[in-house]
Amino acid sequence: MNNDSGPATSQLCSMRNKEFEQFSALIYDEVGIKMPPAKKTMLEARLQKRLKALGMHSFQEYSDFIFSPAGRDQEIIHLIDVVTTNKTDFFREPQHFDFLVRETIPTMRQIRGAGDSPLNPFRIWSAGCSTGEEPYTMAMVLSDYAAANQGFKFSILASDICTQVIQKASSAIYGEDRTDTIPLSMKKKYLLRSKDRSKGLVRIAPELRSNVSFKRVNFMDEKFGIQEHQDAIFCRNVVIYFDKPTQAALMKKFHRQLVTGGYLFIGHSETLNGLDVPFTQVANTVYRKD
Repeated sequence: MNNDSGPATSQLCSMRNKEFEQFSALIYDEVGIKMPPAKKTMLEARLQKRLKALGMHSFQEYSDFIFSPAGRDQEIIHLIDVVTTNKTDFFREPQHFDFLVRETIPTMRQIRGAGDSPLNPFRIWSAGCSTGEEPYTMAMVLSDYAAANQGFKFSILASDICTQVIQKASSAIYGEDRTDTIPLSMKKKYLLRSKDRSKGLVRIAPELRSNVSFKRVNFMDEKFGIQEHQDAIFCRNVVIYFDKPTQAALMKKFHRQLVTGGYLFIGHSETLNGLDVPFTQVANTVYRKD
């Protein structure tokens, strides 16, 4: 006798190789992320939530849906959300923020000559911002710099492909335990504690939030949908998920998005060595557009 109360657990736990190959090819085409066979178990586990949410009984049913016109319109964004990895912290790889203040900003202001203004601020892009710790770290660092350097204005663009983490980042609310890496002086200036202390939550101060805008960006898009050229781009610990041709193509697009002399920051485990891209290395994991 059939039980129609819902999909059986055993049905949800088996993805055929053919289905995995279809999903992995789709993920690569959409976002450039390689899914080798070793990732099959991980993909199964993550997609189970989508099958349950959609009331589907098998990965074949999900495959039929996502490759249909309706599925491409409605479900691709959710597929991307479950396969992307989001790991970040406030002041992660702090040497980059030191370099930003010590070298990048003074150099770019010197290149400008005419100085900063609300119409011509220092522009920096947190590309792959995850839940927002990186762009809000930028906002703290740049706000401190602005306080010590009259006339300095800045604008931060933060992007990710995952809609869920963008929503989290936009809320600017974090558990207090997530803020341990923020210097005490900045905590006092830039964090607001919840009135209900038992919740253990803080929120980024509104004057910082006003300098950060969030946008969903797919690195596979040719022009990203971003009009302004940037003075600096942080794209850290993201391209490790891409193959070499995809990495090279992305770096060339970043190059076009930067102003002449602009800076690119990548993650500690990443390098541009072996990629035919027009950047000059100026420090460990820091590159400049000539």
